[in-house]
Amino acid sequence: MLPPNDYKLDYSIKLEGLDDVMSSSQDMLTLSWVNYLGKIEKATRYERTYSTLYFRPEEGRVGRCSATANSDKEDADSAPLKWVSSSNQFFNTTLFAEKAFASGVMETKSLPETADYMKVTSTTLEIPVSEVTGGGFAMHFYNGPNEFKRLYAMGMGLEEVIPFGRSILGTINRWVIRKIFSWLSGFIGSAGLVIFVLTLLVKLLLYPLSYRMLYSQAKMSALKPEMEKMREKYKDDQQRQQMETMTLYREFGVNPLGSCMPMLLQMPIWIALYRFFPASIEFRQKGFWWANDLSSYDEFIQLPFSIPFGFGDHISMFTMLWVATTLIYTWYNSKSMDFSANPALKYMQYIMPVMFMGFFNGYASGLTAYLLFSNVINIGQTLVTKHLIIDEKKIIREMEAFRKKPKKEKGFSHRLQQAMKDQQRITAEREASRKKGK
Repeated sequence: MLPPNDYKLDYSIKLEGLDDVMSSSQDMLTLSWVNYLGKIEKATRYERTYSTLYFRPEEGRVGRCSATANSDKEDADSAPLKWVSSSNQFFNTTLFAEKAFASGVMETKSLPETADYMKVTSTTLEIPVSEVTGGGFAMHFYNGPNEFKRLYAMGMGLEEVIPFGRSILGTINRWVIRKIFSWLSGFIGSAGLVIFVLTLLVKLLLYPLSYRMLYSQAKMSALKPEMEKMREKYKDDQQRQQMETMTLYREFGVNPLGSCMPMLLQMPIWIALYRFFPASIEFRQKGFWWANDLSSYDEFIQLPFSIPFGFGDHISMFTMLWVATTLIYTWYNSKSMDFSANPALKYMQYIMPVMFMGFFNGYASGLTAYLLFSNVINIGQTLVTKHLIIDEKKIIREMEAFRKKPKKEKGFSHRLQQAMKDQQRITAEREASRKKGK
């Protein structure tokens, strides 16, 4: 029986009166533990991804078997182990040793989708005979939820069985996003509203980057008339157009990558949130609007058939709204962008959200709700910034003033421009040589 408000059981092995059975030369006892991981969650595809075996050496970092391979084996023969955990998406069963297991071999196998169980985990642990024939080998079983605070309080890194990610992504999720979510949950009862407020805080935090992106777009938009004149002048010389484009950027102080870099700097946060929502038990079976479980996909419409390419047999309304708002936001932004150098990019930006529609249709609705809220806030920030904060006339005056300043012959744009001039010269020399040879 489990203690009140706890999920840990004491467990020990003690052998008595087996001297006639066991060999006197035997120094290790083998403990075999096989666990069948059942299908608990609605989104079985992602439950498989987040279910595997974890283990903690007495000295060293937490290790794990692969969660995606059909069969994976980890051998810790030379490393004493403090614990081994058979964990699925939101729950785990962990065997602790008060001292340490002498060594262990861990293995996971994925079962067919038609099977009653999802995976089978096998663990073979070595225990010194001297421990079990003496006072006994003391252990503890934890059978409970992947709640970060509870697992962290138990020590020994057990909280790492929660698949928040590794390296910087895991750090952001564990010690930044999770803490903000927990703080917000203290006075906001709805998990969906917490996601909205979390999205708002992230967008406000990143607003300086968004402002620089929009400011750069405004400068590119102000440069459009000059660009059109240049293209008309050199409409039959594509290479000259590219060179003159770089010249205009340099003369007016426009960075063509200025609208891209802020988006790239936000990528670690986006990827971290991609891991955060389906790994946090706080969202499990928590409803919001039409979604009844924010840790899984929302089924706004159940289809009588299944659509291939990962789409499934349902329609996620959060996903559809995310796609629609992404297309609207893309259309609005593209009006001030120049795609003459690569016209295909203009259409690719519309194709990408449609391509990801199938992927997000089966993903955690907590994440797709976040993406929808992010788009709505982005649209609001963009409209307010462009129409109320950024002064386009002032930008034009600044660009004209920059144009009149003497330019230093250095920097990336200068080197790129020089390289294009060299390439143009080489091409012209080759063309002249070819004509002369005729």
